[in-house]
Amino acid sequence: MKLFRITRRGYVLLWALLAQLVLCRSGVFAGDGTKACLLSPETASERKVLDRLEPLAFKNLTVESKKDEDSYTYVFQLCGDAGGVPGAGVIQKNMKTPEKPTVTNIGSYKSTKAIGGSDWVMLIYENGDKYDNHCKQEARKAIIMISCSKNTDVDVLEVILEDKERESDCFYLFELDSSAVCPPVVSRLSAGSIILIIIFCLVAVYLIGGFLYQRLIVGAKGMEQFPNYAFWVEVGNLTADGCDFVCRSRNRDEAPAYRGVTTDALEEEPEERDDHLLPM
Repeated sequence: MKLFRITRRGYVLLWALLAQLVLCRSGVFAGDGTKACLLSPETASERKVLDRLEPLAFKNLTVESKKDEDSYTYVFQLCGDAGGVPGAGVIQKNMKTPEKPTVTNIGSYKSTKAIGGSDWVMLIYENGDKYDNHCKQEARKAIIMISCSKNTDVDVLEVILEDKERESDCFYLFELDSSAVCPPVVSRLSAGSIILIIIFCLVAVYLIGGFLYQRLIVGAKGMEQFPNYAFWVEVGNLTADGCDFVCRSRNRDEAPAYRGVTTDALEEEPEERDDHLLPM
């Protein structure tokens, strides 16, 4: 019995094929990011707003909702097949029969609108499945309000309401927090701060590099390890002399108000005799 032998190159190709299958299965190649969303009509401003949501692509977000005795599960995916339903951006699963739930497409990413502000984006999926008895049997529509949250990549999807009691223009409203729609952080460092940081870095390099050179190359010890020690000592002395010259108010040309008394003046003088002044 002969065994088939696979060359080394064959192993590489086999592993590459398996990796692609796994990635496709996990949804990495399920779409082309936000480019899979079809805007109606296509405008540069709405496409720019939609591109801000690129970090949310290929993520299925699920939320459960209970109303009276009914239980529903909603699945949202940005510009991708939510829950594996082709063309559906948001789906609703009626969980009355969990073994075989009824799936309803409530918004298609093939008909998308995107409205954005400085820290929010409103995503609208239209042309879902039609209502049976509400809203003049018009197509369902899902609105996802995405707000800025700097501390959260993607928060939990929340169901706000299902407005189907009006005659027309009914919608499902969802809310989601994400850092993807937050405005970019602008650096607050002024030009002066940047200059100070550069000066500090240069001084640190000078001190550390000079210390290592004096220590390892020159072999200096003690304070002599400080780079250009003699120069800085002289600078300190000159600075002190300058401060003394500028800050002292005394006139340097004026003679001192007092003179020191020498030790010679303190020596005891010989006693003078006054006897010759007395009358005889």
